[in-house]
Amino acid sequence: MTFDAIDKKLLGYLQEDCKKTNKELSGLLNLSVTAVYERIKKLEREGIIENYVGLVNKSKVNRDFVVLCHIKLIQHRKEYLTTFEKAVLAIEEVVECYHVSGDYDYIIKVLVADINEFREFMVTKLTTLDHIGSTHSSFVINEVKHTTAITL
Repeated sequence: MTFDAIDKKLLGYLQEDCKKTNKELSGLLNLSVTAVYERIKKLEREGIIENYVGLVNKSKVNRDFVVLCHIKLIQHRKEYLTTFEKAVLAIEEVVECYHVSGDYDYIIKVLVADINEFREFMVTKLTTLDHIGSTHSSFVINEVKHTTAITL
């Protein structure tokens, strides 16, 4: 799909605040409400807009201890990868998981309340998963940049 300047602005506004009404967006974009509605529907149909979500403040829900865990599996067999990925999907503390190249096979982002809760997570959940060879954890000291917006 090719994006014109209005599509780019519209996507920017929606990523900033998806609760803006079509009327508010029409004023910002100098378009009719119908034109805004049609553009949004097209972006949804094309799969550009996948979902609308509410972003939760980690500290307000006591999940602001952020850990990045690098995980190495014992082997790179397909069944090991599949088993690990399926298991990670079921762990609520894991909010992101990436299969990566380099020294480790996966990087996961874990949100917990504190170091004690992270230790409990490691002992009772992560290290009990099959086929993990080693882990390396890094604790986030300060979040310098965090965004969900994609600029076109």
